[in-house]
Amino acid sequence: MPRRSSNSETVQSTNQASGTDKSARSPRLVYIVDGARTPFIKARGQPGPFTPVDLAVQCGRPLLLRQPIPASAFDLVILGCVNVLPEEMNPARVAALRLGMGEAMPAFTVQINCGSGMQSIDTAYKYIRDGHSDLILAGGAEALSKAPMMLTEEAARWLAGLNSASSPQDYARQLAQFSPSQFKPEISLAKGLTDPIVGLSMGQTAEVLAQQFNITRQAADEYAVSSHQRLAKAQREGWLDGEVVPAVTSDGTLYTQDDGVRADTSVDALAKLKPAFEPPYGQVTPGNSSQITDGASWLILASEEAVEKYGLEPLAIIKDSEWSALDPKIMGLGPTLSATEILKRHNSGLNDIDLWEINEAFAAQVLACTSAWEDPEFCRVALGLDEPMGCLDPERLNVDGGAIALGHPVGTSGNRIVLHLVNALRRKKLKRGIATECIGGGQSGAILIETV
Repeated sequence: MPRRSSNSETVQSTNQASGTDKSARSPRLVYIVDGARTPFIKARGQPGPFTPVDLAVQCGRPLLLRQPIPASAFDLVILGCVNVLPEEMNPARVAALRLGMGEAMPAFTVQINCGSGMQSIDTAYKYIRDGHSDLILAGGAEALSKAPMMLTEEAARWLAGLNSASSPQDYARQLAQFSPSQFKPEISLAKGLTDPIVGLSMGQTAEVLAQQFNITRQAADEYAVSSHQRLAKAQREGWLDGEVVPAVTSDGTLYTQDDGVRADTSVDALAKLKPAFEPPYGQVTPGNSSQITDGASWLILASEEAVEKYGLEPLAIIKDSEWSALDPKIMGLGPTLSATEILKRHNSGLNDIDLWEINEAFAAQVLACTSAWEDPEFCRVALGLDEPMGCLDPERLNVDGGAIALGHPVGTSGNRIVLHLVNALRRKKLKRGIATECIGGGQSGAILIETV
Protein backbone atom coordinates (compact mmCIF):
# COMPACT_ATOMS: atom_id res chain seq x y z
CA MET A 1 0.00 0.00 0.00
CA PRO A 2 1.16 3.60 -0.54
CA ARG A 3 2.92 5.31 2.35
CA ARG A 4 2.17 8.85 3.40
CA SER A 5 3.78 11.55 5.51
CA SER A 6 1.66 14.48 6.69
CA ASN A 7 2.72 17.93 7.79
CA SER A 8 -0.64 19.43 8.71
CA GLU A 9 -0.49 22.65 10.68
CA THR A 10 -2.97 21.03 13.08
CA VAL A 11 -0.71 18.06 13.82
CA GLN A 12 1.75 18.60 16.66
CA SER A 13 4.01 15.94 18.13
CA THR A 14 5.00 16.40 21.77
CA ASN A 15 7.69 14.99 23.98
CA GLN A 16 6.17 14.45 27.41
CA ALA A 17 9.44 13.44 28.99
CA SER A 18 11.47 16.46 27.99
CA GLY A 19 9.15 19.06 29.47
CA THR A 20 10.79 21.77 27.31
CA ASP A 21 9.00 24.83 26.04
CA LYS A 22 9.73 23.81 22.43
CA SER A 23 7.80 20.55 22.75
CA ALA A 24 4.76 22.38 24.15
CA ARG A 25 4.82 25.19 21.58
CA SER A 26 1.71 25.40 19.40
CA PRO A 27 2.21 25.29 15.62
CA ARG A 28 2.66 28.78 14.23
CA LEU A 29 1.01 30.27 11.17
CA VAL A 30 3.22 30.28 8.10
CA TYR A 31 2.65 33.00 5.50
CA ILE A 32 3.62 33.25 1.86
CA VAL A 33 4.69 36.87 1.57
CA ASP A 34 5.85 37.19 -2.04
CA GLY A 35 7.37 35.25 -4.90
CA ALA A 36 8.76 35.51 -8.40
CA ARG A 37 10.11 33.35 -11.17
CA THR A 38 12.10 33.72 -14.35
CA PRO A 39 10.61 33.16 -17.78
CA PHE A 40 10.85 29.47 -18.60
CA ILE A 41 13.25 29.10 -21.54
CA LYS A 42 12.79 26.11 -23.81
CA ALA A 43 15.86 23.98 -24.49
CA ARG A 44 16.57 23.95 -28.20
CA GLY A 45 19.29 21.38 -28.71
CA GLN A 46 22.16 23.30 -27.13
CA PRO A 47 23.13 24.68 -23.72
CA GLY A 48 21.02 27.65 -22.68
CA PRO A 49 22.32 31.02 -21.55
CA PHE A 50 21.93 30.46 -17.80
CA THR A 51 23.16 28.03 -15.15
CA PRO A 52 20.82 27.07 -12.29
CA VAL A 53 22.42 29.68 -10.03
CA ASP A 54 22.25 32.31 -12.77
CA LEU A 55 18.51 31.70 -12.97
CA ALA A 56 18.10 31.76 -9.20
CA VAL A 57 19.87 35.10 -9.04
CA GLN A 58 17.95 36.53 -12.00
CA CYS A 59 14.60 36.10 -10.23
CA GLY A 60 15.90 36.42 -6.67
CA ARG A 61 17.45 39.85 -7.06
CA PRO A 62 14.29 41.79 -8.08
CA LEU A 63 12.24 39.79 -5.58
CA LEU A 64 14.51 40.79 -2.71
CA LEU A 65 14.82 44.38 -3.89
CA ARG A 66 11.07 44.91 -3.69
CA GLN A 67 10.94 43.81 -0.03
CA PRO A 68 10.96 46.35 2.84
CA ILE A 69 13.71 44.37 4.58
CA PRO A 70 17.42 43.79 3.95
CA ALA A 71 18.42 40.53 2.31
CA SER A 72 20.51 39.67 5.37
CA ALA A 73 17.36 39.58 7.54
CA PHE A 74 16.49 36.07 6.34
CA ASP A 75 17.24 33.09 8.57
CA LEU A 76 17.80 30.52 5.84
CA VAL A 77 17.86 29.84 2.09
CA ILE A 78 16.60 26.51 0.67
CA LEU A 79 16.79 25.70 -3.04
CA GLY A 80 15.57 22.68 -5.00
CA CYS A 81 17.88 21.60 -7.81
CA VAL A 82 18.26 18.21 -9.49
CA ASN A 83 20.97 18.65 -12.13
CA VAL A 84 23.62 20.41 -10.06
CA LEU A 85 26.61 21.63 -12.07
CA PRO A 86 30.09 20.81 -10.72
CA GLU A 87 31.01 24.49 -10.58
CA GLU A 88 27.89 25.24 -8.50
CA MET A 89 27.93 22.61 -5.80
CA ASN A 90 25.25 23.46 -3.22
CA PRO A 91 23.65 26.04 -5.53
CA ALA A 92 21.54 27.38 -2.65
CA ARG A 93 24.65 28.72 -0.93
CA VAL A 94 26.18 30.03 -4.16
CA ALA A 95 22.93 31.82 -5.01
CA ALA A 96 22.59 33.26 -1.50
CA LEU A 97 26.07 34.75 -1.67
CA ARG A 98 25.54 36.15 -5.16
CA LEU A 99 22.27 37.68 -3.98
CA GLY A 100 24.15 39.58 -1.30
CA MET A 101 22.47 37.83 1.61
CA GLY A 102 25.69 37.79 3.62
CA GLU A 103 28.43 35.35 4.48
CA ALA A 104 26.57 34.30 7.64
CA MET A 105 23.50 33.10 5.67
CA PRO A 106 22.95 29.31 6.00
CA ALA A 107 21.77 27.71 2.78
CA PHE A 108 21.20 24.17 1.58
CA THR A 109 19.97 22.41 -1.53
CA VAL A 110 17.24 19.74 -1.61
CA GLN A 111 16.66 17.06 -4.25
CA ILE A 112 13.58 14.89 -4.64
CA ASN A 113 13.39 14.86 -8.43
CA CYS A 114 10.33 16.75 -9.70
CA GLY A 115 9.33 17.59 -6.13
CA SER A 116 12.49 19.51 -5.25
CA GLY A 117 11.02 23.01 -5.58
CA MET A 118 8.01 22.00 -3.49
CA GLN A 119 10.23 20.28 -0.94
CA SER A 120 12.04 23.58 -0.38
CA ILE A 121 8.68 25.19 0.49
CA ASP A 122 7.61 22.35 2.75
CA THR A 123 10.92 22.28 4.60
CA ALA A 124 10.72 26.04 5.14
CA TYR A 125 7.09 25.69 6.22
CA LYS A 126 7.99 23.18 8.92
CA TYR A 127 10.97 25.19 10.14
CA ILE A 128 8.77 28.26 10.62
CA ARG A 129 5.73 26.36 11.89
CA ASP A 130 7.79 24.66 14.58
CA GLY A 131 9.49 27.86 15.71
CA HIS A 132 13.00 27.31 14.36
CA SER A 133 12.95 30.16 11.83
CA ASP A 134 10.96 33.28 11.02
CA LEU A 135 11.93 34.26 7.48
CA ILE A 136 13.05 31.84 4.75
CA LEU A 137 13.72 32.15 1.03
CA ALA A 138 12.63 28.88 -0.59
CA GLY A 139 12.98 28.14 -4.28
CA GLY A 140 13.88 25.89 -7.15
CA ALA A 141 16.28 26.28 -10.07
CA GLU A 142 17.05 24.06 -13.03
CA ALA A 143 18.90 24.38 -16.33
CA LEU A 144 18.02 21.16 -18.14
CA SER A 145 19.66 22.45 -21.32
CA LYS A 146 22.99 22.23 -19.49
CA ALA A 147 22.59 18.63 -18.36
CA PRO A 148 26.02 17.17 -19.21
CA MET A 149 26.95 14.56 -21.77
CA MET A 150 28.68 11.66 -20.02
CA LEU A 151 31.41 9.25 -21.01
CA THR A 152 30.60 5.57 -20.92
CA GLU A 153 32.18 3.50 -18.16
CA GLU A 154 34.24 1.73 -20.83
CA ALA A 155 35.70 5.08 -21.95
CA ALA A 156 36.40 6.09 -18.36
CA ARG A 157 38.29 2.85 -17.76
CA TRP A 158 40.36 3.35 -20.92
CA LEU A 159 41.28 6.88 -19.85
CA ALA A 160 42.13 5.64 -16.36
CA GLY A 161 44.44 3.02 -17.88
CA LEU A 162 46.11 5.66 -20.00
CA ASN A 163 46.58 7.92 -16.99
CA SER A 164 48.06 5.13 -14.86
CA ALA A 165 50.51 3.83 -17.48
CA SER A 166 53.94 3.62 -15.82
CA SER A 167 56.10 3.21 -18.91
CA PRO A 168 56.10 4.10 -22.61
CA GLN A 169 55.32 0.45 -23.38
CA ASP A 170 52.26 0.44 -21.08
CA TYR A 171 51.14 3.73 -22.59
CA ALA A 172 51.45 2.31 -26.12
CA ARG A 173 49.55 -0.87 -25.18
CA GLN A 174 46.71 1.23 -23.75
CA LEU A 175 46.61 3.42 -26.86
CA ALA A 176 46.31 0.32 -29.00
CA GLN A 177 43.09 -0.61 -27.19
CA PHE A 178 41.39 2.62 -28.21
CA SER A 179 38.06 2.29 -29.99
CA PRO A 180 36.01 5.28 -31.18
CA SER A 181 32.82 3.47 -30.17
CA GLN A 182 33.89 3.73 -26.54
CA PHE A 183 33.50 7.48 -26.70
CA LYS A 184 29.94 7.70 -27.89
CA PRO A 185 28.53 10.06 -25.21
CA GLU A 186 25.62 9.17 -22.98
CA ILE A 187 22.92 11.79 -22.46
CA SER A 188 22.66 12.25 -18.72
CA LEU A 189 19.16 13.75 -18.93
CA ALA A 190 17.82 10.66 -20.68
CA LYS A 191 19.36 8.43 -18.00
CA GLY A 192 18.01 10.68 -15.27
CA LEU A 193 14.49 10.45 -16.67
CA THR A 194 14.57 6.64 -16.61
CA ASP A 195 13.57 4.90 -13.40
CA PRO A 196 16.40 2.64 -12.20
CA ILE A 197 14.08 0.22 -10.41
CA VAL A 198 11.46 -0.53 -13.07
CA GLY A 199 13.54 0.45 -16.11
CA LEU A 200 10.85 2.67 -17.61
CA SER A 201 11.30 6.23 -18.78
CA MET A 202 8.91 8.80 -17.37
CA GLY A 203 7.13 8.86 -20.73
CA GLN A 204 6.63 5.11 -20.58
CA THR A 205 5.06 5.41 -17.14
CA ALA A 206 2.59 7.85 -18.70
CA GLU A 207 1.83 5.24 -21.36
CA VAL A 208 1.06 2.74 -18.59
CA LEU A 209 -1.50 5.16 -17.15
CA ALA A 210 -2.99 5.92 -20.55
CA GLN A 211 -3.67 2.22 -21.02
CA GLN A 212 -4.88 1.68 -17.47
CA PHE A 213 -7.42 4.51 -17.62
CA ASN A 214 -8.21 4.44 -21.36
CA ILE A 215 -6.83 7.90 -22.04
CA THR A 216 -7.08 8.37 -25.80
CA ARG A 217 -4.58 10.17 -28.00
CA GLN A 218 -7.24 12.72 -28.91
CA ALA A 219 -8.05 13.44 -25.25
CA ALA A 220 -4.36 13.95 -24.48
CA ASP A 221 -3.91 16.25 -27.48
CA GLU A 222 -7.03 18.23 -26.59
CA TYR A 223 -5.71 18.75 -23.09
CA ALA A 224 -2.35 19.88 -24.48
CA VAL A 225 -3.98 22.43 -26.77
CA SER A 226 -5.96 23.79 -23.83
CA SER A 227 -2.74 24.21 -21.83
CA HIS A 228 -1.18 26.31 -24.60
CA GLN A 229 -4.31 28.38 -25.08
CA ARG A 230 -4.66 29.09 -21.37
CA LEU A 231 -1.05 30.16 -21.00
CA ALA A 232 -1.23 32.34 -24.12
CA LYS A 233 -4.31 34.08 -22.72
CA ALA A 234 -2.61 34.62 -19.35
CA GLN A 235 0.31 36.25 -21.15
CA ARG A 236 -1.95 38.48 -23.25
CA GLU A 237 -4.03 39.56 -20.28
CA GLY A 238 -0.98 40.38 -18.15
CA TRP A 239 -1.92 37.86 -15.49
CA LEU A 240 1.73 36.82 -15.09
CA ASP A 241 3.02 40.37 -14.58
CA GLY A 242 4.95 40.55 -11.33
CA GLU A 243 5.09 36.76 -11.09
CA VAL A 244 7.48 36.52 -14.05
CA VAL A 245 10.48 38.85 -13.87
CA PRO A 246 12.74 39.40 -16.91
CA ALA A 247 16.06 37.61 -17.28
CA VAL A 248 18.97 39.15 -19.19
CA THR A 249 22.09 37.42 -20.50
CA SER A 250 25.64 38.76 -20.36
CA ASP A 251 25.35 39.83 -24.02
CA GLY A 252 22.16 41.79 -23.34
CA THR A 253 19.58 39.30 -24.67
CA LEU A 254 16.35 39.85 -22.75
CA TYR A 255 13.84 37.13 -21.90
CA THR A 256 10.49 38.52 -20.77
CA GLN A 257 8.08 35.59 -20.96
CA ASP A 258 7.86 31.82 -21.29
CA ASP A 259 8.94 31.04 -24.83
CA GLY A 260 7.61 27.51 -25.31
CA VAL A 261 3.95 28.44 -25.67
CA ARG A 262 2.34 27.74 -29.05
CA ALA A 263 -0.86 29.75 -29.14
CA ASP A 264 -1.66 28.61 -32.68
CA THR A 265 -1.36 24.87 -32.08
CA SER A 266 -4.34 22.62 -32.73
CA VAL A 267 -5.47 19.06 -32.20
CA ASP A 268 -5.00 18.43 -35.93
CA ALA A 269 -1.41 19.67 -35.75
CA LEU A 270 -0.62 17.58 -32.68
CA ALA A 271 -2.20 14.51 -34.27
CA LYS A 272 0.61 14.49 -36.86
CA LEU A 273 3.29 13.88 -34.23
CA LYS A 274 4.57 10.35 -33.72
CA PRO A 275 4.51 8.61 -30.33
CA ALA A 276 7.77 9.30 -28.51
CA PHE A 277 8.00 6.34 -26.14
CA GLU A 278 5.86 3.45 -27.43
CA PRO A 279 5.79 3.67 -31.23
CA PRO A 280 3.76 3.19 -33.27
CA TYR A 281 0.63 2.96 -31.13
CA GLY A 282 1.47 4.96 -28.02
CA GLN A 283 -0.44 8.00 -26.82
CA VAL A 284 2.43 10.14 -25.48
CA THR A 285 4.09 12.50 -27.96
CA PRO A 286 6.33 15.57 -27.68
CA GLY A 287 3.20 17.65 -28.20
CA ASN A 288 1.30 16.35 -25.18
CA SER A 289 4.33 16.11 -22.87
CA SER A 290 6.02 18.75 -20.74
CA GLN A 291 8.85 20.63 -22.41
CA ILE A 292 12.57 20.40 -21.56
CA THR A 293 13.13 23.84 -20.07
CA ASP A 294 15.32 26.10 -17.91
CA GLY A 295 13.89 28.27 -15.15
CA ALA A 296 13.89 29.28 -11.49
CA SER A 297 11.33 30.33 -8.89
CA TRP A 298 11.43 31.69 -5.31
CA LEU A 299 8.90 32.16 -2.52
CA ILE A 300 9.35 34.14 0.69
CA LEU A 301 7.87 32.42 3.75
CA ALA A 302 7.42 34.21 7.06
CA SER A 303 6.07 33.72 10.56
CA GLU A 304 3.44 36.02 12.02
CA GLU A 305 6.18 37.60 14.14
CA ALA A 306 8.24 38.41 11.03
CA VAL A 307 5.18 39.81 9.24
CA GLU A 308 4.53 42.17 12.13
CA LYS A 309 8.18 43.06 12.71
CA TYR A 310 8.91 44.06 9.13
CA GLY A 311 5.47 45.32 8.09
CA LEU A 312 5.04 42.61 5.45
CA GLU A 313 1.80 42.07 3.54
CA PRO A 314 1.19 38.32 3.25
CA LEU A 315 -0.55 36.77 0.27
CA ALA A 316 -1.54 33.37 1.64
CA ILE A 317 -1.19 30.91 4.52
CA ILE A 318 0.16 27.39 4.12
CA LYS A 319 -2.44 25.18 5.76
CA ASP A 320 -1.21 21.65 5.16
CA SER A 321 1.18 19.46 3.19
CA GLU A 322 1.52 15.80 2.33
CA TRP A 323 4.05 13.44 0.75
CA SER A 324 3.13 10.01 -0.60
CA ALA A 325 4.76 7.12 -2.44
CA LEU A 326 3.63 4.32 -4.76
CA ASP A 327 4.85 1.92 -7.46
CA PRO A 328 7.31 3.78 -9.74
CA LYS A 329 5.58 2.28 -12.81
CA ILE A 330 2.51 4.40 -12.03
CA MET A 331 4.30 7.38 -10.52
CA GLY A 332 1.94 9.77 -12.34
CA LEU A 333 -0.94 8.82 -10.03
CA GLY A 334 0.94 10.20 -7.03
CA PRO A 335 -1.09 13.44 -6.82
CA THR A 336 -4.26 11.46 -6.10
CA LEU A 337 -2.62 10.01 -2.99
CA SER A 338 -1.08 13.12 -1.47
CA ALA A 339 -3.96 15.47 -2.31
CA THR A 340 -6.62 13.03 -1.12
CA GLU A 341 -5.00 12.73 2.29
CA ILE A 342 -5.18 16.51 2.67
CA LEU A 343 -8.82 16.48 1.59
CA LYS A 344 -9.61 13.79 4.16
CA ARG A 345 -8.03 15.77 6.98
CA HIS A 346 -9.99 18.87 6.06
CA ASN A 347 -13.29 17.06 5.38
CA SER A 348 -13.31 18.40 1.82
CA GLY A 349 -14.22 17.16 -1.62
CA LEU A 350 -12.42 17.85 -4.86
CA ASN A 351 -14.62 20.80 -5.76
CA ASP A 352 -14.53 22.29 -2.26
CA ILE A 353 -11.06 23.43 -3.36
CA ASP A 354 -11.36 26.56 -5.47
CA LEU A 355 -8.34 26.01 -7.72
CA TRP A 356 -5.97 23.13 -8.42
CA GLU A 357 -2.48 23.02 -9.87
CA ILE A 358 -1.48 19.52 -10.95
CA ASN A 359 1.91 19.70 -12.62
CA GLU A 360 1.58 18.68 -16.25
CA ALA A 361 4.34 16.14 -16.67
CA PHE A 362 2.20 14.57 -19.38
CA ALA A 363 -1.36 15.20 -20.50
CA ALA A 364 -2.13 11.49 -20.09
CA GLN A 365 -0.83 11.60 -16.53
CA VAL A 366 -3.03 14.55 -15.49
CA LEU A 367 -6.06 12.97 -17.15
CA ALA A 368 -5.29 9.65 -15.45
CA CYS A 369 -5.35 11.40 -12.07
CA THR A 370 -8.76 12.95 -12.70
CA SER A 371 -10.03 9.61 -14.03
CA ALA A 372 -8.66 7.76 -10.99
CA TRP A 373 -10.66 10.00 -8.65
CA GLU A 374 -13.79 8.90 -10.52
CA ASP A 375 -12.89 5.20 -10.45
CA PRO A 376 -14.62 3.26 -7.62
CA GLU A 377 -12.03 0.48 -7.42
CA PHE A 378 -9.02 2.78 -7.43
CA CYS A 379 -10.56 4.98 -4.76
CA ARG A 380 -11.39 1.97 -2.60
CA VAL A 381 -8.10 0.09 -2.97
CA ALA A 382 -5.55 2.90 -3.29
CA LEU A 383 -7.22 5.75 -1.43
CA GLY A 384 -9.19 3.87 1.23
CA LEU A 385 -12.48 5.50 0.27
CA ASP A 386 -15.93 3.96 0.33
CA GLU A 387 -16.98 6.01 -2.69
CA PRO A 388 -15.20 7.72 -5.58
CA MET A 389 -13.93 11.26 -4.99
CA GLY A 390 -15.89 12.31 -8.06
CA CYS A 391 -15.30 14.55 -11.05
CA LEU A 392 -12.88 17.46 -10.70
CA ASP A 393 -14.28 20.51 -12.47
CA PRO A 394 -11.82 21.19 -15.34
CA GLU A 395 -12.41 24.92 -14.91
CA ARG A 396 -10.69 24.68 -11.52
CA LEU A 397 -7.61 22.86 -12.87
CA ASN A 398 -4.46 24.55 -14.22
CA VAL A 399 -6.49 27.60 -15.18
CA ASP A 400 -3.56 29.39 -16.83
CA GLY A 401 -1.93 26.40 -18.47
CA GLY A 402 0.95 24.34 -17.21
CA ALA A 403 4.17 22.52 -18.01
CA ILE A 404 2.98 21.28 -21.40
CA ALA A 405 2.88 24.90 -22.54
CA LEU A 406 5.61 26.51 -20.45
CA GLY A 407 7.95 23.66 -19.58
CA HIS A 408 9.04 21.53 -16.64
CA PRO A 409 12.46 22.43 -15.20
CA VAL A 410 12.28 19.58 -12.74
CA GLY A 411 13.84 21.24 -9.69
CA THR A 412 11.67 24.33 -10.15
CA SER A 413 8.17 23.21 -11.12
CA GLY A 414 6.93 22.36 -7.62
CA ASN A 415 7.80 25.87 -6.51
CA ARG A 416 6.26 27.50 -9.57
CA ILE A 417 2.89 25.81 -9.20
CA VAL A 418 2.56 27.01 -5.59
CA LEU A 419 3.56 30.54 -6.59
CA HIS A 420 1.09 30.64 -9.45
CA LEU A 421 -1.68 29.07 -7.40
CA VAL A 422 -1.38 31.92 -4.89
CA ASN A 423 -1.55 34.53 -7.64
CA ALA A 424 -4.41 32.88 -9.50
CA LEU A 425 -6.50 32.57 -6.34
CA ARG A 426 -5.96 36.22 -5.49
CA ARG A 427 -6.73 37.37 -9.03
CA LYS A 428 -10.00 35.47 -9.00
CA LYS A 429 -10.76 36.48 -5.40
CA LEU A 430 -10.92 32.83 -4.31
CA LYS A 431 -9.83 31.22 -1.05
CA ARG A 432 -8.40 27.69 -1.14
CA GLY A 433 -6.08 25.89 -3.51
CA ILE A 434 -4.03 22.72 -3.73
CA ALA A 435 -0.78 22.40 -5.68
CA THR A 436 0.37 18.84 -6.31
CA GLU A 437 2.72 16.92 -8.56
CA CYS A 438 3.93 13.47 -9.43
CA ILE A 439 7.59 12.71 -8.78
CA GLY A 440 9.86 10.38 -10.70
CA GLY A 441 10.61 7.29 -8.64
CA GLY A 442 7.01 6.91 -7.50
CA GLN A 443 6.37 9.78 -5.10
CA SER A 444 4.21 12.89 -4.90
CA GLY A 445 3.74 16.05 -2.90
CA ALA A 446 0.81 18.36 -2.23
CA ILE A 447 0.38 21.69 -0.45
CA LEU A 448 -2.88 23.34 0.65
CA ILE A 449 -2.97 27.12 0.81
CA GLU A 450 -5.52 29.77 1.71
CA THR A 451 -5.37 33.38 0.61
CA VAL A 452 -5.51 36.17 3.17
